Amino acid sequence: MSYDVVVVGAGNAALTAAMAARENGASVLVLEKAPEHEKGGNSYFTAGGFRFCHSGIEDVAQDVLTDLSEAEREQIVLPVHDRKVFYDALMKVTRHQANEDMAWRLIDNSRPTMVWLRKHGIRFIPMFGRQSFLVDGKQHFYGGVNIEAVGGGAGLVEAEIKRVLQLGCELRYETGAVRLLHDRQRRITGVEVSGPNGFEEIEARAVILACGGFESSPEMRARYLGPGWDLARVRGTKHNMGDGIRMALEIGARPYGNWSGCHSVGWDISAPPYGDYEVLDNFQKHSYPWGIMVNLHGKRFVDEGEDLRNHTYVKFGREIMSQPYRTAIQIFDQKTIPLLRDEYRIRQVTKVTANTIEDLAVQLEIDPAALKATIDEFNAACRPGKFNPAILDGVTTVGLSPNKTNWALPIDQPPFEAYVTTTGVTFTFGGLKIDETGTVLDMIDRPIQGLYAAGELVGGLFYENYPGGSGLMAGAVFGKIAGENAAAYVSGN
Repeated sequence: MSYDVVVVGAGNAALTAAMAARENGASVLVLEKAPEHEKGGNSYFTAGGFRFCHSGIEDVAQDVLTDLSEAEREQIVLPVHDRKVFYDALMKVTRHQANEDMAWRLIDNSRPTMVWLRKHGIRFIPMFGRQSFLVDGKQHFYGGVNIEAVGGGAGLVEAEIKRVLQLGCELRYETGAVRLLHDRQRRITGVEVSGPNGFEEIEARAVILACGGFESSPEMRARYLGPGWDLARVRGTKHNMGDGIRMALEIGARPYGNWSGCHSVGWDISAPPYGDYEVLDNFQKHSYPWGIMVNLHGKRFVDEGEDLRNHTYVKFGREIMSQPYRTAIQIFDQKTIPLLRDEYRIRQVTKVTANTIEDLAVQLEIDPAALKATIDEFNAACRPGKFNPAILDGVTTVGLSPNKTNWALPIDQPPFEAYVTTTGVTFTFGGLKIDETGTVLDMIDRPIQGLYAAGELVGGLFYENYPGGSGLMAGAVFGKIAGENAAAYVSGN
């Protein structure tokens, strides 16, 4: 059997590509390498947060947060996140290495794509639990990623799968692409797959690769990210082995982007090697701005208050990898423990509680004198100020290396709590180069006819760091673009 478009992968980028291709008239087959109970790629393991352009709560309530009541709107303070704010955030964290054209394509298509998803039945709500604080009786949002899909990443994937099936797409589980088929002119003619009944060749006039990066492969992590990365935990799916990238490179596609970089986070040290479908993203530990982080020598190693959490958590995930035994410990006192995100309260958490710093150190197997000296030095360096977790409050330390730039409160009110973390890899930044239509380019930037790409396996957008909520947004934006253009290509338009 032949199809107009075959989509490789079944996460957010792949499913939006399938939706767009199908609504534009193409017959579509979606291939999911995983069994049905492990579907959804990395999207399933996210919080479902999207960063997009808007001018505040009244704006997004019109056609994105369409379920909000008037009373709920009155309780929300949502900062404007226009195209300049989005651009500045992306360029700040990537040190202006992000491809300008791709950046503006993401930014300017972000809001229209959110509206398009809502019209396809994807529902959204404010991220009250993780991205807002109650200040003067209202929920003040911060950091730019303030809207999530209902049900988080799992809910997003379930809703998108439901929609692609409603539209008439076919979805095959346990069927992974292994080789791209093409003619002598290098036009795509289909894909070879490995499924329950062995190998099979499927004819297609266009193929959209949206099956993730290479973060699940220890061999590729060590080769491209560097020594020791083969030992890192994987935050999400075990199925993203770089297949899509490999298949494209084999027919002459151009590698592009930050191949030694990845999205990584502080991750509970007791987490399994790959993502857990019950715990999902709750092994992450992202409230470090309200305390301090130390290594196993009891020494601080980052400025925990350098910027909003959404701009530093990926950067700090990588920093943990360079610490002894790839381990970092977050320490809080009773002033800020009530601010910790819900992920700190799961049953599987690796947590230590004590009434003295010395006792905390003993339980953590850290030298008590070293940890006590670090805490004492930090406390003495804290300067008075008005603590406000919803903004960069300028409450800082003086004389430390590194200083804590914001939210610097002394660790002095017991009982103290410590959480032991390591690094969890989410996705890799290196991948394929695409043009404005989502078409994959070859080594001299010529389009490979009929081959499109979207999602994590596209390079050029994220370098060294990442602004929270932009991954799902990029997947949806570039997935939609790829789907629309693949459908136009097969129809001859």
